[in-house]
Amino acid sequence: MRSRTSKWFETSIRYEKTMEDGMNKAVTELYVVDALSFAEAEESITKEMSSYISGEFNVKNITPATYGEIFFSDNANDDRWYKTRLQFITIDEKTEKEKRSTVTYLMQAATINGAIKNIDEVMKDTMIDYVIAGVSETKVMDVYEHKAATPKEETNDKPEYEEGK
Repeated sequence: MRSRTSKWFETSIRYEKTMEDGMNKAVTELYVVDALSFAEAEESITKEMSSYISGEFNVKNITPATYGEIFFSDNANDDRWYKTRLQFITIDEKTEKEKRSTVTYLMQAATINGAIKNIDEVMKDTMIDYVIAGVSETKVMDVYEHKAATPKEETNDKPEYEEGK
C-alpha cells in the first residue's frame, strides 16, 4: 500500500455512456482529484476524462473531500474505494479521560473485508490505539493524483520575438 496526503476534491462528471446493450444513457460518475483549488480540480478532471470519454461531458459538482489520506493498493483486483473512519484513542493528561479523534481515509480494496485488512496493515506499525468506527463503499470510480507538467507540456512565457533587435 502506498499513501498520499494532499488536498482532495470530489468531482461529479455527467456524460452519455454507451451501455452493454449499445444504448446511450446519461450517467453521473464520481472521481477524486488532487488539486489546490476548485479551478485546478476542474482543469485536472477535464484533462483526465477527455482521454476516456468520447463526446461532451460536464463537470456537475466539485466538493472539497474530507480525506486525511488516501491509500492506494498494489493489488490489481482492488478496484473499489472505501471510506474508512478511524477513531484514534488518546488519554488527556490533565483529566486522565479517554479522548477520541476521528479521521477519515479513502482506502482502495476489492471488498469491505479487504478494506479492513488494509487498514490493519497500514496501522500495524503505528503506536497509537485506534478503533475502526466505520467502513462503507463509495461511488468513487477512480482517484487522480496531481501530475507535474513535463517540459513539453509547460507553457512558454517568453515572447516569440523581442522588439528592437
